[in-house]
Amino acid sequence: MNIKHLITLFAFTAAGALQAQTVDVKDAWARATVQGQKASGAFMKLTAKQATRLVSVSSPVAGIVEVHEMKMEGDVMKMRAITGLDLPPGQTVELKPGGYHVMLLDLKTALRADQTIPVTLLFKNAQGQESRQELLVPVRAMGAAQGGHQGGHQGHGSKH
Repeated sequence: MNIKHLITLFAFTAAGALQAQTVDVKDAWARATVQGQKASGAFMKLTAKQATRLVSVSSPVAGIVEVHEMKMEGDVMKMRAITGLDLPPGQTVELKPGGYHVMLLDLKTALRADQTIPVTLLFKNAQGQESRQELLVPVRAMGAAQGGHQGGHQGHGSKH
C-alpha cells in the first residue's frame, strides 16, 4: 500500500471517528446493587453537537436495558420506558436519579462498587444516520452524594 492510499484510508477513518463522536458523554456512573437485586440505574450527562436522539442502550450485564423517564402525574411519581430521548443541539440532557435514566433490568450479577461495566449508546441524527458510543461506566455505592433516588427500582412493575 502506498502513502497516498494510507492517507486516504486515514482520512476516511478520522471522518468516521468524528461522526461517531457527535455526542459528548460526561459523569457517567451506575448504581451498585446487593446480591439478588435484579435492577439498577445508570446516569450521565449527554450533549449533542447536532439534533440527535438516543434510541437505545445495551449492556452485557443486563438482560434488558431501557431508557426511562420519571414524571409527576397528578400527585404520583410515575416511571416508564420511553422509545428514545431527544438531545437538542448544544444543550446538556442529564440522565439522573428521579428524572431520565437508563434502567438495567434482569441483571446477570450484582454490580459492585469500584468496578466498571460496558454500556453501548445508540444514537440517530436528524438525517437518520446511526452512531454507537461504547462506554466503560464506573459503578458507585448508593449514597447521598448521588441524589435522593435511594429506593432503587423495587416495585418497578415494568412489562417485559
